[in-house]
Amino acid sequence: MKKLDVYIIKQICVGFLLVALSLMSMLWLTQSLRFVEMVTDKGLPIYLFIEMTSLLMPRIFTILSPIALFVAVMFVYNRLIADSELIVMKAVGISSIVIARAAIFMGIVMAIFNVGVLNWGIPLAESRFRDLEYEVKNSFTKMMLREGSFTSFKGNMTVFIDKFENDGSIKGILVSDGKKHDEKVITVAESGRIEYTDIGPKILLRNGTRQILNKKSEQFSSMRFDDYVVDFGDVSVAKKKSQGVREKSISELFSEAKNETLPIKERLKFKAEAHRRILAPFFNLIFALIACVGLLISNFNRRGHGKIITISILSMIVIQTLDMSFSSMARKREWIVVLMYLNCFLPLIVSIFLLIKTPVLGKKKKALRGLV
Repeated sequence: MKKLDVYIIKQICVGFLLVALSLMSMLWLTQSLRFVEMVTDKGLPIYLFIEMTSLLMPRIFTILSPIALFVAVMFVYNRLIADSELIVMKAVGISSIVIARAAIFMGIVMAIFNVGVLNWGIPLAESRFRDLEYEVKNSFTKMMLREGSFTSFKGNMTVFIDKFENDGSIKGILVSDGKKHDEKVITVAESGRIEYTDIGPKILLRNGTRQILNKKSEQFSSMRFDDYVVDFGDVSVAKKKSQGVREKSISELFSEAKNETLPIKERLKFKAEAHRRILAPFFNLIFALIACVGLLISNFNRRGHGKIITISILSMIVIQTLDMSFSSMARKREWIVVLMYLNCFLPLIVSIFLLIKTPVLGKKKKALRGLV
């Protein structure tokens, strides 16, 4: 790799990291708001909160990396123009395609990296997130019941736990059940254990007293018991979600798309996602080229290149919007996949063609040949 390429690549790398980390930090904060309630109200451990929100980052990175690279490349090449460095390069006869090699290199590197993230990173992260979500939703004792405090549930039920033992049992239990409008039931027990069933969690009480107050007749009754079961009713156990589209590899997606036993809508969904996975990495290269092509093929303007920058930004937005639209439409109509490929490779071909056809201003000087 030549010195000129290394010089530009270093600047692009710094800009890309700053933009990518800034955007990912903001999106991480917005995504983490979904889990704040679990921390404040249900006692989700901080380490689980960090792990669950971090597992969302691979998917966010694949969306942001082309945009971050676009911003970094445009900033670097625009600064080269502002500092007259790009003008000097062209004046000594360096072609636009050679100057753009640094942007092309970064686009290819990020495309290769995104291939790994899309096909291995995201499926693993989504699978782990699904397992954690299931674990958190069904961790009834840790997430809802706390030692030394009253916990209220839907249906006018309140539970107090004095202490959780290491073996999973609980000591000192009080259950106030007001689900029936005409009576109030207070159950107190020395010990017990929480059991999980298909219809929801239940608490097995031992050595206690059950007191019932009939609100209509104002009659009070009490009974002692050795064993008693309290059903939490609508506090149901969440079922584990089946493997989603994001958790499958490309080969698995194409395999599901050919599965004749699945409905046509499901098969089209898998096929559209598989083609999106193939095309998504290329947008790193495409956006890197779009960011620098306009600046490299245009003539020098002392007033700046505001129009060219605006056109480049609008082109990037249009391509990104069309990609999202076609990806969604391809889940319903198979032929839309062709438009997905056109939207991806047509800008790539046009950008490379413009760089190659841009005339060189002069012959390269011998003293500068080592740079390129």
